[in-house]
Amino acid sequence: MIKVGLFGIGLDTYWPQFEGLLERLQGYQNQIAQKMEGFGAEVVNVGLVDSPEKARKTAQTLKTEDVDMLFLYVSTYALSSTVLPVVQKLNCPVVILNIQPVAAIDYERFNALGDRGKMTGEWLAHCQACSVPELANVFNRSGIGYEFVTGYLDEPAVWTEIQDWIDAARVKSVMNHNRLGVLGHYYGGMLDVYSDLTKQSAAFGTHIEIVEMCELKKYRDAVTAVEVDGKLAEFQNTFEVVDACEDAELIRAAKTSIALDKLVQNHDLGSLAYYYEGENGNEYENIVTSVIAGNTLLTGKNVPVAGEYEVKNAQAMKIMDAFGVGGSFSEFYAMDFNDDIVMLGHDGPAHFAIAEGNVELVPLPVYHGKPGKGLSIQMTVKHGPVTLLSVVEGKDDVFLLVAEGESVEGPVLHIGNTNSRYRFSIGARAFMNEWSKQGPSHHCAIGVGHIANKIEKLGNLLNLRVVRVC
Repeated sequence: MIKVGLFGIGLDTYWPQFEGLLERLQGYQNQIAQKMEGFGAEVVNVGLVDSPEKARKTAQTLKTEDVDMLFLYVSTYALSSTVLPVVQKLNCPVVILNIQPVAAIDYERFNALGDRGKMTGEWLAHCQACSVPELANVFNRSGIGYEFVTGYLDEPAVWTEIQDWIDAARVKSVMNHNRLGVLGHYYGGMLDVYSDLTKQSAAFGTHIEIVEMCELKKYRDAVTAVEVDGKLAEFQNTFEVVDACEDAELIRAAKTSIALDKLVQNHDLGSLAYYYEGENGNEYENIVTSVIAGNTLLTGKNVPVAGEYEVKNAQAMKIMDAFGVGGSFSEFYAMDFNDDIVMLGHDGPAHFAIAEGNVELVPLPVYHGKPGKGLSIQMTVKHGPVTLLSVVEGKDDVFLLVAEGESVEGPVLHIGNTNSRYRFSIGARAFMNEWSKQGPSHHCAIGVGHIANKIEKLGNLLNLRVVRVC
């Protein structure tokens, strides 16, 4: 659970002038805190700060609590000198909540109050916007980054924005604490896939754990018959195991799956990128040609696995999985200009939790471009809205590339791979051109739902550029 600070601001001069105003504004702030807690955050609500002196004490409290991000609630007009000490002390992402109690003042009721003192107090309960330009001015001049949420208390869009920020902060924390295993080596010659592990750690806070094929083999050699029976039952419960799957291949895949589970457990991995070849008939070939079923199980259980040693895509898959939308390993397969769609899929681990219908475990007589043969996953991503994400290492920076589209019905290729049809608002041609121009690798992660807004917020929190194609 992430920890967020909630810091309300007001002006102490007002309280003796306008009876009940302070309590009313505190009540609004408490409503906001309760809603945030409903979004799965631990909220450190330090109350309403109304003077520079109080601000410094509050800053120390929030600093001690080590909050992941700060929500600054503008309850009424407040001096910017009340705000700056807190934000400077914390040095964490700031979202300014410019949230009125209601959509608009009831002008008729307001003007009927008759007493201009009471009228002024009523107005001050609604004048959140008054401080917003002042805060922005001071933050800009102080080099402090910030974002706004503007609206009113009962407005659904306001709470969607706040929840998106909390979700993004949670995913940032997941990435900061993730341990990404790298097993084997790159697919030789895929220059786009080659990655700078230091840049990945710097961008996301991810720990990179280099794990060895010999350790995986050690676990596999020690697998028991009881363990194999349990894993075969898991295959049957998770996949539609087609009749053409030979018993020997199922047992081979089960042993490797058990070994993968132990490797992940031993190194406390939250994601994995892998690939291996070696000499023909080497002792590890039996392992690497039987990993797809086990890696698919891991992916669907929140340990996303990317083939072809695609570290960047393992990162993208982990982000999507942390947002709770899947994140299936994909590459571009073909374009259908008649239907204006793009086909994506892959011959490797899939995210079975986001499948449309059954997830088939099928035999493949050949892994195209790779040694050996074995079992593979055949599935389609759930029909409906989807988001594509690529972690890109550009010439100068690491950035996030995102697009929203739809997984649509229609014919797919039954070749023992994941395979889906996608439609984009800008059309298939423009999508391919604009996506490719950003220079991603040929892999991406696909999740269900439209979450580009969340990814943009994650980029903001990580200080990474986000490019949105559509």
